[in-house]
Amino acid sequence: MISSATTTSTPRIRYWIGALLVFLAAFCFAMKGVLIKLAYQYPVDSISLLTLRMVFALPFYVGIALNLNRKLPPVSLSMRNWVILALLGITGYYIASFLNFVGLVYVTASLERILLFVYPTFVLLLGVLFYRRKVSRLQLLALLLTYSGIAVAFAPNIHSGQQNNVFLGAFWVVLSGLVYAVYLVGSDSMIAKVGSKRYTCYAMMAATAVTVLHCAVVNGLALFHFPAQVYLLALIMAVFVTVIPTFMIAEGIRRVGSGNTSIIASIGPIFTIVLATTFLHETISVSQFVGTLFVLLGVFLIGWKGKK
Repeated sequence: MISSATTTSTPRIRYWIGALLVFLAAFCFAMKGVLIKLAYQYPVDSISLLTLRMVFALPFYVGIALNLNRKLPPVSLSMRNWVILALLGITGYYIASFLNFVGLVYVTASLERILLFVYPTFVLLLGVLFYRRKVSRLQLLALLLTYSGIAVAFAPNIHSGQQNNVFLGAFWVVLSGLVYAVYLVGSDSMIAKVGSKRYTCYAMMAATAVTVLHCAVVNGLALFHFPAQVYLLALIMAVFVTVIPTFMIAEGIRRVGSGNTSIIASIGPIFTIVLATTFLHETISVSQFVGTLFVLLGVFLIGWKGKK
């Protein structure tokens, strides 16, 4: 006979594993801006760099998808659902990524993270509008603490002079966050239908196809004349900023939902502060440390959900 304590603890363990996956994914994604800024030190444009990242990642997704198809029953989706899945992948991994790459041409990696993390607000708003989800007081409090902390941590960067066109860069990055929020909200139902791993593979395949097409139109797929450092950075992005965290974030969404995923992942900017300071020599102030504490407190409050 299964005890009531065991039955009660199972959802709690499921939640905390999902939260941990999102947390680790946030660290991996936090490296993206730093790696992109390092790559921009060499003569490479946004779409070429994004294409290299996606092409290097593609074999992993194809291999994992083929392995899953051998082990699991075939996916049974209508043509409409296949189209929706492809559009979600293109939205989250091509459009949002490209806008983010363009924004990083103009702003620092640290400022990019604070601007990009406007998207949890978009996620909750879209959930309310399209799925009639209710926002709990805990989520509202956590959002308030998280965004207050991010604002305090990154406010000095706005006037630091490290950006060459802060308003244009901010526009592209915030738009990227809105597009990514659409992807997150739409992912809930599709992950339930095909599973998080398959969903991630198919979504990335669709996004890669459109990315390569974009690159072909812009520069005829001229991808073989860059310095060796560009290819190395693109490979690192493919493995540690694309393949690994996309599977973790998809599984995290399945376990804790898109709203909680977006809030837990708000720890990402703090990781970026450390990485940008270490590798890009961006300065860090006392206000950034204070902001860090507020963000961590907001993430901790969301963790209380697992104890309910």
